[in-house]
Amino acid sequence: MAALTGVILAGGQGRRMGGQDKGLMLFRGIPLYQHVLQRLRPQVDIVMISANRNLDRYQSSGCRVISDTLPDYPGPLAGMLSGLQAAQTEWVAFCSCDTPFVPVDYVAKLEQHRAEAPAVWARSAERDHPALALLHRSLEAPLADYLRRGERRLMQFLREQGGHAVTISQDDAAFRNVNTPDDLEDNAL
Repeated sequence: MAALTGVILAGGQGRRMGGQDKGLMLFRGIPLYQHVLQRLRPQVDIVMISANRNLDRYQSSGCRVISDTLPDYPGPLAGMLSGLQAAQTEWVAFCSCDTPFVPVDYVAKLEQHRAEAPAVWARSAERDHPALALLHRSLEAPLADYLRRGERRLMQFLREQGGHAVTISQDDAAFRNVNTPDDLEDNAL
């Protein structure tokens, strides 16, 4: 496959974290986004971080930091749009900042099972994980239009564009999200 850009989605409000920037919360002594960065970096050629706060802290990673082009934290699709707009590659792999155990080969598996689809996302035994996705840059204009219309449903957009899920692992633990302060303390994760 040609060069790939990876984007860590860290631009949310952190409501379930009491308003804290989730990506910067310490998990096992390391900021959450850095766990994701360690797993994503070997899978792509370039890593960017989509963030809307604490930009200087994310920039200390050495990655380019991009922010939503839309106001009021409209969700992961806004981060995906910013990633598609900023990418210089045809394909962009996305991963949320709260999945510290994301499989180290999920991007390759998405690409391998993409067929002709312009969008694919990860699936585990229990459910879909649409924020772990591979999107073609041609989706930039349809996504911008979708968001302009006030739509925010990630799975709906991906399906409307002809995308499909790819089963990455039967092990749901690989896709566990760290969403709350209790999750940060839960060593069973």
